[in-house]
Amino acid sequence: MRRSRKAKIIATLGPASSSPQAIEALFVAGADVFRLNFSHGSYAEHQQRYDIIRDIERKMRRPVGILADLQGPKLRVANFVNDRVTLRSGQQFRLDLDPTLGDDVRVNLTHPEVFAALKAGTELLLDDGRLRLRVERHSHDFAETVVIVGGELSNHKGVNVPNVVLPISPLTEKDKADLAFALDMGADWVALSFVQRPEDVAEIKRMVGGRALIMSKLEKPSAIDYLEEIIELSDGIMVARGDLGVECPPESVPILQKRIVRSARKAGKPVVVATQMLDSMIHSPTPTRAEASDVATAVYDGADAVMLSAETAAGEYPIDAVTMMDRIIERVETDEQYKIILDASRPPPTGTTRDAISAAARQVAHTLSVAAVVTFTSSGSTTLRAARERPDVPVLCLTTDVTVARQMAMVWGVHSVVAPEVHSFAEMVAVALRVSHEQGFAHWKDQVVITAGVPFGTPGTTNILRVAVVEEP
Repeated sequence: MRRSRKAKIIATLGPASSSPQAIEALFVAGADVFRLNFSHGSYAEHQQRYDIIRDIERKMRRPVGILADLQGPKLRVANFVNDRVTLRSGQQFRLDLDPTLGDDVRVNLTHPEVFAALKAGTELLLDDGRLRLRVERHSHDFAETVVIVGGELSNHKGVNVPNVVLPISPLTEKDKADLAFALDMGADWVALSFVQRPEDVAEIKRMVGGRALIMSKLEKPSAIDYLEEIIELSDGIMVARGDLGVECPPESVPILQKRIVRSARKAGKPVVVATQMLDSMIHSPTPTRAEASDVATAVYDGADAVMLSAETAAGEYPIDAVTMMDRIIERVETDEQYKIILDASRPPPTGTTRDAISAAARQVAHTLSVAAVVTFTSSGSTTLRAARERPDVPVLCLTTDVTVARQMAMVWGVHSVVAPEVHSFAEMVAVALRVSHEQGFAHWKDQVVITAGVPFGTPGTTNILRVAVVEEP
């Protein structure tokens, strides 16, 4: 099975999409990667979904990526005497470490690290930004605030601290246990929440030890200050517009989205746009026009993938949501303006052999109207550099490693195939032509562009470009 579009679709699994029939229907409708959200569900449920995906993979004979999304630290107020209070604008309200139940003048916040990072004048956002407090006085165990925007506040509502780098690891004890489980299970990608600085990415990379690729979720404004460094350390980037939209002014989010996508593309790292893409389809069989435009904008920007969250995990129309996203992507990619925008936004190649070869492969593919760009890769790096160029034709990833094949399912324009190891130029050409034909990309007399690295099997050594013709047997 192959897709006719280049941008990929990530579908989150949950109560609405847990059965083998439902997950297979999502895959057939267009899901390329499945997200397991470790904020919800038991290990047994995640394992069951993982096993179903692998069964579908064997049945469909196409590598399927699995993304394990870690919850990250969640700053929340504790409980109130009557479960909720109403805060009035202008009143005083205290956050502290006192474990007693809260009321309309104070509540427990069990995060001493937050108090240590505060300054007078710092604004706190509660309940996804619906309430706003300003810190007037603070110590190591409390913060006296004035309510700027009031409203109802109930048990366990979230607290956001924009424009402050908190001395908190993005990995809680729960996350560390979840990470160990996800790696043992065989997740291809791990998404790290609450990334604030490069050290956060370095921490999880040490723990993962190369067993999966790391996707950094950019949802804190402080991360933007270290954008290039975070991208450099990460294997992929997610524009997590949920918390980003809480902590940043709404008018800034589209600008940040474009900046992040542009920077990730320049680095040749897969970039995902996520959160509320088709949100109304949780309860409606069709999206709003604004949502359709939102998905289209991410595709026009050249994002590798767009993601569905509650739409497929808990929505009433999960299959319709994937089908609609698939239709929007395909329609955008047939628009002549799409090709013009991609060409105009293509980052220049860096001064390396692999980028020179990849840029030349795109140019040759365009000039000769070839059927596909075929990449031989042991680590995925050759395929990533080819996809960075956003060629007119599909990028066929041939690898001996099924894990690499699954990881590349996240990448723009890539169709992965587990192929036998090659040892010579002649064998490389023969395998490229045979697989291109078998997978339906090239027919007799069609040309393909082949890139690889010599010595074969050595990561990061893209140094060969070959044009070959599919001959009749």
